[in-house]
Amino acid sequence: MGRDVMDMALPSLQLPWVQAALGLAVLLLVSLLLQWIARALFTRGLAPIREFADPRISSVLLHPGVLKRAAQIVPSLAVQAGVRFVPELSERVTATIHNLAAAVTVLCVARLLFKMLDVALVAHAERHQAEGVDRAKSIKAWVQLGQLLIVLAAVVIMIAALAGTSPLIVLSGFGALSAVLMLVFQDTIKSFVAGVLVERNDMLRVGDWMEMPQAGADGAVIDIALNTVKVQNWDKTIVTVPTWRLMTESFKNWRGMSESGGRRIKRSLMLDAGTIHFLDEDEIERLSRIALIADYMRDRDAALHEARRAQRRELGEILAEVPANQRRLTNIGTFRAYVVAYLHAHPRVHPGMMRMARLMQPTPQGVPLEVYCFTATTAWVEYESIQSDIFDHLMAILPEFGLRAFQSPSDAGMQHAMRGWQPERLGG
Repeated sequence: MGRDVMDMALPSLQLPWVQAALGLAVLLLVSLLLQWIARALFTRGLAPIREFADPRISSVLLHPGVLKRAAQIVPSLAVQAGVRFVPELSERVTATIHNLAAAVTVLCVARLLFKMLDVALVAHAERHQAEGVDRAKSIKAWVQLGQLLIVLAAVVIMIAALAGTSPLIVLSGFGALSAVLMLVFQDTIKSFVAGVLVERNDMLRVGDWMEMPQAGADGAVIDIALNTVKVQNWDKTIVTVPTWRLMTESFKNWRGMSESGGRRIKRSLMLDAGTIHFLDEDEIERLSRIALIADYMRDRDAALHEARRAQRRELGEILAEVPANQRRLTNIGTFRAYVVAYLHAHPRVHPGMMRMARLMQPTPQGVPLEVYCFTATTAWVEYESIQSDIFDHLMAILPEFGLRAFQSPSDAGMQHAMRGWQPERLGG
């Protein structure tokens, strides 16, 4: 009974399709075995090379993920090389399997190059982070462009491999679809050109403070990709700006301020025009006791006395005593000199940048005294604290100079004024 079964099974092994199936199974097992061997050789055999190779190159080429993808190429190569030795396999089937294996090889190579680019991107970011570079140039746009080109090349070569023809013939077929491809990838093409110009001109980096009101962006750049730039606003919302808009629309990059080490204060103090007057002798004597402007007051007082002596010689004693003919100090000019001296003495105002106080054109809301200087830090919280301290002091010291900040009358102020008004005063 057993011998009959064996006699029935043995002739079946002589069938062509059985031999072909067994040959393909053996080929598949051999290809998988070769993949396991290649992976072991890559991961263990190439490990000593890390000690001698350039870290920037070895971190990419010898990355475990890259080596794993490289080992995945071996099975398809083995199938291409061994499919012709499978017995009882027709030429048509052999060619089909060979073409499929070739297409799979192209796919595996594309995946390998994809992984290498991803690893290079991560290694670039980690290297600059280790070096303490906060605003390194982003290569993500270039990585994504390379991946896009790899996809296009892989698709063309895979189609050519499946069809058993030259990739040039496939490309000639794509030439007829160029108009459609240009329409589909127009944003990608524009973004790529814009990305190249942005990177070449160093217009934007990851970590820069970018302000683009028309796009609703006001915050730190967290990612620069091929098609988009991500900005995290100060309210923690994220705005995605198409890369091509950076070349067609204007935006503000605050990197120059951050790298300079100083942040500008440019704010006006509105003074009541009705409180501006000439200083009398008592006021000059009192203001001369202020340490910050003591030298200024002494020099001005000496200059005024010299000017008055010259006026007496030129105009005579009588005309020289007319106030309109005299050169005198004003309280607002003296206060302006005090502001400049205060900015020069302030420890948190940047000493290497401009410090100035100037009077602007009078307005219905008063006379603006603009304070222009730079803080010694660019940190937002510290900047606001320094700016507030400066204007707290200046507003509090205004009465010392006989000045008052302008303020529109409130309802409470109007009521107070009405309570002080007496109707019987109208009759005189």
